[in-house]
Amino acid sequence: MNHQSMMMTIPDLQPEELAVLNELMQGLDERQKEQLIMFYRTKRKDKQTMILLAAIGFLGVAGVHRFIIGDIALGILYILTLGFCFIGTIIDIVNIGQMTNDFNRKQAVESANLVRMMSR
Repeated sequence: MNHQSMMMTIPDLQPEELAVLNELMQGLDERQKEQLIMFYRTKRKDKQTMILLAAIGFLGVAGVHRFIIGDIALGILYILTLGFCFIGTIIDIVNIGQMTNDFNRKQAVESANLVRMMSR
């Protein structure tokens, strides 16, 4: 399976993600591209899941989405303050698309770096 068809197996792949992946694949051979996609597919988060996790904050368990994206300190603060009395949770739900894109971009870069390190 080539890297183009592998990218189609990533659920809910956003145009921004595709652009980042294509940029990171510059200079990689087919095997490396497939490895990059495989690593990235396991690390990325989709927007719908992140919205659901943020919405759980309204049920009294605020900040789960912050833990998932690696923002542990803010996740703990959200738990202790009920998502800053739900205001932080509302703001995060509004901004969840950008938060998810930023997280996924970071994961794509880390995956590309891993592939490059493995190829040395």
